[in-house]
Amino acid sequence: MTVQPLGYGVLPAIVTLFFVVFAPAAVAQDDQALREQVYDTDLPLAQRLEAMQALTGLSPDDDRTYRICIWDLFGRSGPIFQAAKQQRVRLMEYGVDVEMVPYTSESVMVEELKSATCDAALMSGLRARLFNRYTGTLDSIGGLIRPQQMKLALRLMADPRSRDRMVDGEYVVMGIAPGGAGYVFVDDRSINTLAKASGKRVAVLDYDPTQAEMIAGVGATPVVTDIVNAPNMFNNGVVDVLAAPLASYEVLELYKGMSPDGGIIEMPLAQITMQLIGRRDVFPNALAQLVREAFYDNYERIRGRLRKETDKVPDKWWIDIPADDRREYEKMMQQARIELRDQGYYSPDMLTLQRKIRCRTDDTRAECTNPVE
Repeated sequence: MTVQPLGYGVLPAIVTLFFVVFAPAAVAQDDQALREQVYDTDLPLAQRLEAMQALTGLSPDDDRTYRICIWDLFGRSGPIFQAAKQQRVRLMEYGVDVEMVPYTSESVMVEELKSATCDAALMSGLRARLFNRYTGTLDSIGGLIRPQQMKLALRLMADPRSRDRMVDGEYVVMGIAPGGAGYVFVDDRSINTLAKASGKRVAVLDYDPTQAEMIAGVGATPVVTDIVNAPNMFNNGVVDVLAAPLASYEVLELYKGMSPDGGIIEMPLAQITMQLIGRRDVFPNALAQLVREAFYDNYERIRGRLRKETDKVPDKWWIDIPADDRREYEKMMQQARIELRDQGYYSPDMLTLQRKIRCRTDDTRAECTNPVE
């Protein structure tokens, strides 16, 4: 794909989203012909924009104010919201009235999206599973380990051939951005095997009961909390183990919870995403397709920002795990994925796609010749 992003920052695709809404209307054409133009990535962007305008009936005279809700743990002063706010200046240059609203509570924001208070909302991939099980499974435990695997997956998600997968009921996935790898932070570096996690207190998210099941399955004690309080519980010694994005090491001061004898288990738990979910009655899939491509075109820029944060993690915190235990971790994560698939929590199709991606980057894996996902 060669669509060029409009704007800069973590959320430059939002600029494209509203710019296309106010693009000049095209001459009416046959709907099928217009649809083919919108999804043809070989055509110039301007031609695709015109086709989308004619197909959806979106008018440049529309004076509606669009409400985009942004989840940022630090609210209005947080890095995600500030990046979005910078884009609003560019949007005003196009005469677009946009209201960007920060939310420190992801659960509250999700309810606002459901009630149509928000036209679209940027949320974690874990929450996005509530609106699209297929893309929400991108964050599955052990599903994608390496950044290049996530990049390939996101390229496939932005491909027009995946467009039908992006729609689920009243909602449409408008863009997916990488959030970096998630790791296990511990307050005692001796916890480098599953057996040694027995009896330890592990933070689990309140809206994801399957986490508690997995933790209890290895003999640890799940402590139910939310994504806002979990880091503080770890830093204050209330829990011994916390799963979190590596990029949050400094901003959430996780070094406090690891001091003096803790560390980070040197094996990614998952590759994390942030997903922009829109209401389908506001944002047709033809428009969302162009935004999804713009999100993907910004992959490397966002990865660069994530690397700046992960580079702040001192080498002293890394905890090596024995090769045999690493294989045991992989087996545990695979079994967890299968169980969650059978419970209807994970998308079988996405798990199969992830397995194919893993095998594409490493065809020596046993699952490549004996697949179970």
